[in-house]
Amino acid sequence: MTGFHELYERYSRDVYRFALYLSGDPALADDVTSETFIRVWSSPEPVRMATVKAYLLTIARNVWLMERRRGSRRQDLDETLPDPSATVLRNLEMKNELDRVLRGLQELPEVDRAALLMRAEEGLAYEEIALALSLPVVTVKVKVHRARLKLARIRDQEVFPR
Repeated sequence: MTGFHELYERYSRDVYRFALYLSGDPALADDVTSETFIRVWSSPEPVRMATVKAYLLTIARNVWLMERRRGSRRQDLDETLPDPSATVLRNLEMKNELDRVLRGLQELPEVDRAALLMRAEEGLAYEEIALALSLPVVTVKVKVHRARLKLARIRDQEVFPR
């Protein structure tokens, strides 16, 4: 039990953040995170500690894909309260920037989005991403590069509309 608790304490925030970037929905990200660790807990196979982060993110991605296929997306409810110490304008700017990033991520193909998030947000090596997504390393590098370019184009189009 201690090993699982340590695994959860060490990686649950990373799995949640990855699920949030994939889904754009905090409630769904919570569900994906929980289901990921339930699957690890109930798996008869031992976790290989050398690749544990890639393994957990792969499970999270698969859980998210299943949820998406089921069509059980929950309606977004904005339950966050603004920080009273920050100005309203600053909060609005931060929310708009986050919305732009999340919209841009949602426009990327699923595999490209997963590869980009594993690299940029989770800091995984291309080899680990390739293993997690069952793709050649060269393909992963190309997907990450193209995803970055597409996000930059999306951002530029929103900032400087034609």
